[in-house]
Amino acid sequence: MSEKPHIVKSYEEQLQLLKDTIIKMGAGVEKQLEQSIQSATKKDLSLAEKTIKDDETIDRFEVNIEEQVVNLIALRQPMAIDLRETVVALKISSDLERIGDLAKNISKRLISVGVDLPTEIVKNLEIAGLKAAKQVNSVLNSYLHRDKAVAESVWNSDEEIDQITNVNMEAAVKHLEKNKSDIKKVTQLLFVLKNIERIGDHATNVAEQTYFLITGEYLEGDRPKA
Repeated sequence: MSEKPHIVKSYEEQLQLLKDTIIKMGAGVEKQLEQSIQSATKKDLSLAEKTIKDDETIDRFEVNIEEQVVNLIALRQPMAIDLRETVVALKISSDLERIGDLAKNISKRLISVGVDLPTEIVKNLEIAGLKAAKQVNSVLNSYLHRDKAVAESVWNSDEEIDQITNVNMEAAVKHLEKNKSDIKKVTQLLFVLKNIERIGDHATNVAEQTYFLITGEYLEGDRPKA
C-alpha cells in the first residue's frame, strides 16, 4: 500500500527545515575540525581560540534540532518514514556535537603546548585530521543526497583512520625516545591523535544512521577496525 501524502504542507516544510539544520550543524563542525588542525599546521593559535568559541554555536544547533524533533512528534502525527527521519536526526546531531567537542578539545590541548611542535608529528596530525574532515564531509553529503553508497563507503573507511592513528602514535613515541624534554608536548599530541580517531568513530556512527535512514536496514557485520 502506498503511503498517503501529508495534507498539511507546513509539515513537509518542517521536515525540510530539520534536514537543513543538520547540514548547517555539520558544516559548522567540519569547519571547527579544519580550524583546529590548521592552528597546528599554520602555527596560529587564534584559529584554536576561534574553534573553542565556535563550539557554542554547535551546541545551540543541537538544542534547536531537539526542539524541532519534539515539535514534529508532539504536534503532528508522523508516518513511519518521517518518524525514522526525526529519530535519526537526533542521533546524528548528538554525534556531530561530540565531533565539535573533540575539535574544541584538540584546540585546548594545542593552546596548552603552543606552536613550537615537532614538525614530523604535526605533519602526521595534519594527515589524520584531514582524513577525518573528509569523512565528515562525505557523510554529510550522503545524508544530504540520500546516498547509501557513500554512507557505506565512510563506514568501511573507518579502519584507515585507525591505521593512520597507530602509525602516528608510534612515530610520536619514537620522537619522545630521542627527545625526552618534549614529553609534555608529545603527550598532549598523543591525546590529539586519539581525539581525531574518535572523530572518525563518530563520523562512522553518522554513516550507520544515514544508511538506516535511507534503507530502513542497518549495515551488517562488524565495523572495520584496525
